Amino acid sequence: MSTTLNEKAGEAAQPPATEDLATQEPNPPVQVVRTTSEAPSQVAKKKRQYKEPGHDEQEKPSHAKVDMNTISLTAEDLYDKDKVDLETIVIPDVLQLLQCTEDGLTHEEAARRYEIFGPNKLEDKQQNPFLQFLGFMWNPLSWVMEAAAIVAIILSNGQGSPPDWEDFCGIIALLFVNSAIGFYEERNAGNAVRALMDSLAPKAKCKRDGQWLEIESAFLVPGDMIAFKIGDIVPADCRLLEAINVSIDQAALTGESLPQNKKVGDQCFSGSTCKQGEAEGVVISTGPNTFFGRAASLVGQDDDTTGHLQKILAYIGSFCLVTIGIFVLAEIFCLYAGFRYRYRRGLNNILVLLIGGIPIAMPTVLSVTLAVGATQLAKYKAIVTRITAIEELAGVTILCSDKTGTLTTNKLTIDRNTVKTYSTFNADQVILLAAYASRTENQDAIDQATISALGDTNKAREGIKLLDFKPFNPVDKRTEITYREESSGKLKRVTKGMTGVIIELCTRNKTEELENRLEADVEDYAARGLRALAVAREDVMGEDHEGEGDGFELIGLLSIFDPPRDDTKQTIDDAQALGVKVKMVTGDQLAIAKETGRRLGLGDHMYPAKVLKEGPGPDSKFNNLDSMILDADGFAGVFPEHKYEIVKRLQGLGHLVAMTGDGANDAPALSRANVGIAVEGATDAARGAADIVLTEPGLSTIVHAIRQSRIIFQRMRNYSIYACAVTIRIVVCFAILAFTYKFDFPPFMILVVALLNDGTIMTLSLDRVLPSNEPDAWNLAEIFAYAIAYGLYLTASTVALIVVIVQTNFFERKFGVSLTNPARRNNVLIDKNDPQLHMIAYLQVAIISQALIFVTRAHSFFFMERPSVALMAAFCIAQLVSSIIAAYGNWGFTDIDPISGGWIGIVWVWNIIWFIPLDWIKFAMRATVIKKIHERERRRVSAAAAAAAAQGAPLERPVSRVQSIHQSLYSNRTSFIKRTMGRFNLGGKVNVKPSELKRISSIQTHATGQTLQRHPSRVASRPGVIGPAKH
Repeated sequence: MSTTLNEKAGEAAQPPATEDLATQEPNPPVQVVRTTSEAPSQVAKKKRQYKEPGHDEQEKPSHAKVDMNTISLTAEDLYDKDKVDLETIVIPDVLQLLQCTEDGLTHEEAARRYEIFGPNKLEDKQQNPFLQFLGFMWNPLSWVMEAAAIVAIILSNGQGSPPDWEDFCGIIALLFVNSAIGFYEERNAGNAVRALMDSLAPKAKCKRDGQWLEIESAFLVPGDMIAFKIGDIVPADCRLLEAINVSIDQAALTGESLPQNKKVGDQCFSGSTCKQGEAEGVVISTGPNTFFGRAASLVGQDDDTTGHLQKILAYIGSFCLVTIGIFVLAEIFCLYAGFRYRYRRGLNNILVLLIGGIPIAMPTVLSVTLAVGATQLAKYKAIVTRITAIEELAGVTILCSDKTGTLTTNKLTIDRNTVKTYSTFNADQVILLAAYASRTENQDAIDQATISALGDTNKAREGIKLLDFKPFNPVDKRTEITYREESSGKLKRVTKGMTGVIIELCTRNKTEELENRLEADVEDYAARGLRALAVAREDVMGEDHEGEGDGFELIGLLSIFDPPRDDTKQTIDDAQALGVKVKMVTGDQLAIAKETGRRLGLGDHMYPAKVLKEGPGPDSKFNNLDSMILDADGFAGVFPEHKYEIVKRLQGLGHLVAMTGDGANDAPALSRANVGIAVEGATDAARGAADIVLTEPGLSTIVHAIRQSRIIFQRMRNYSIYACAVTIRIVVCFAILAFTYKFDFPPFMILVVALLNDGTIMTLSLDRVLPSNEPDAWNLAEIFAYAIAYGLYLTASTVALIVVIVQTNFFERKFGVSLTNPARRNNVLIDKNDPQLHMIAYLQVAIISQALIFVTRAHSFFFMERPSVALMAAFCIAQLVSSIIAAYGNWGFTDIDPISGGWIGIVWVWNIIWFIPLDWIKFAMRATVIKKIHERERRRVSAAAAAAAAQGAPLERPVSRVQSIHQSLYSNRTSFIKRTMGRFNLGGKVNVKPSELKRISSIQTHATGQTLQRHPSRVASRPGVIGPAKH
């Protein structure tokens, strides 16, 4: 049977039985009275206190801060911790406040409370899949393409011309492909709350009308009497009225390393597991108001922040929209007002800018890049559940890690390096004798740790014959073995257990000096977060194994701790080398957290969770809580709300935060973090809230994931520069040609260019790039600067080619080529819209636009960094297709004619000549404009850091309303459509999730409180109400 460390290896003796259990401290400090049974007349010596970590942090039970004579059962009172804290007040107040007795509620009263408090389960809001799909078409980039489709199918229908079906179908195809990919990715998200729901106990043993019944746990209400035993899941938050040898495993909720011993008056959390004993209790909280439910509400609450990648898309989209808008307006004024274009002819020119300028495939290309990256991460045993988290992982600056099960093994171990000896036995012999006094089967955590310390578990019974074994029990608080040593034939006895208990048995060598030394060693262990386990031995007189011994001799003190994983220290060192600061955020005790931090090289500048509420003390070197959180190496004793708040504040300071964890208590912070990482063996709740799930033990995969994410980031950055540059070159180029020569380029050919370009760029997801050694960040000023330079240069290459062809007959004279309508006046081409000239422009734009990617992807000359085979092959195929279209394309629905091989060769040579200087443009920009951008950014960051140190950074960055709305338009949410659907009552049942961190602060709670006041307690249930007893 499992045993808690507080029971078996701790230093706390049970308080006197005469004390009122309801007023005892949860874990009072232990006072061991040094008396001997052999000398009853001896005056009791001073009581010794064997300190254990964390005991001084407990609070005494208190009384409710309300008038118990006038109290009424209201949700407001029950969950207002300023008035009533059902978790800590004395048991009589709990029963009086809940207006219940140990005989349980009546069926009628339970039904009435069920109507008031709701079911004991968590609500999960389901999203309409069709509306979710449509949501991916609801952003400004898509709006422009949708507008272009409307122009092609409706507005262009007139003046004897049919609708432009070809352009319309091409645009719609692009939109649907993009939405389908996004829908597929996001459909798998949002399962965190469902995983938490599955963890709740489906059945519960409950007392109604004085009879024990088994009901669905969903029908439990505050005031119900429940019972559970070993193996059961606690169905609701409760306070214990009876407890027989109870041990509760709540590691997945609170992060505590071991099952916790529970006594009468203690609280048990919903979703925790009973590992030992049996108990009865009164339900104090159900559903979303439980400790478990509060964690679920933090996971499920709507996050008002727009996704990081959506924000970047918002800025890039705005850049493209502004560029397009300027030149569309210019074309409207110039073509219609200046050139007196007819309606349809002007629309075709505008369509060219809309279709060619909008990087509609950008979300698709980035999604494919991220999806391929997720596949590559799977090789390192990391499953990515939200692929946009890969991009955010590249920029992570702080990694908040849970301790238990994440940095450590969540498996108790004897620390051989800290064993204390008090006799002639050495450390190895002390461990061997302690292993004798341990079970070899049906082990609890302490016995398993002790035997595992031997290395070979067979040694625990090697060379001895077991005669008698007394397992651990909460009364004696020790184990004992009597055995015969086969080598000598002598009977011997060994015991191990709580220090205070063992030292009282040691009559052979117990002296004042020994006790002082033992007390100092125990306190040293406690200061380092180590638990103490004392070991003693004696020889048994005669041949009777039940006979008296010659007195126990204290031989050693073992320290028990949860050791770090083997690769954790190296992982932390690697993460710090990559510019990522690691912080420990754990529910375990402060001393244990500090010791773990020292062993891992994290540091021991750690603080208890109470500072998150109280802030820095008056003597603290920190001016505010934010600066303390930023400087701290970690926090201990935290609950889900604390972890969530730490992550939120670090994000408010401008950091991208990753959070690792394995328990349900980590789920809220995992959900809030930019990147949530669930380690191997994590609970379903943690995996559901995480963005990356590790399937192998340890954290080394995280370092691989960070490096891989930075490679993926570089690919996305390269594409972003490319996409913005293409927008500039298309929009500016064809606007200039329209203004100069009234050049009417066919919109469909721009669509072909876009399709071929994006098809080639998809292979960028497999490109070879080098990761950076510092966290990556989107420097949009740098991206736009490069894009403008490249775009204007490529525009010049196209305009120059058209000018040479139109203004001179150079190519005709030198290479013997000709156009469909070669007539000239004063050596100037008369037909500026010759179908072959359109094809020449198409080929030139298609070739050099795609070739630009080789410049944007390289830090040096393009030929110095070899591209991937896939990218190179795709480029060659796309150029082959473009050349074939130029040679044979003769489609009647668009104004083009095929060109000769001579023209194709001219265009290729022309592009090669213009391509070579692109690297020099890159170097010139880097030495001038980009250098100034970086210097300005460094000054800004330094100034912001200085301001934060002096005044304290704000919790959230101030964002203007216009900017906030602008960014939210790019998020893949369906809020607009859902609101519209709600106005027409098309949404069916609506489930509202709790969105507050505290247990009382919602309108719903206030409303139920008012309802309860109008309906006093213990009245008949309303007609038609179905009570839990009927289920």
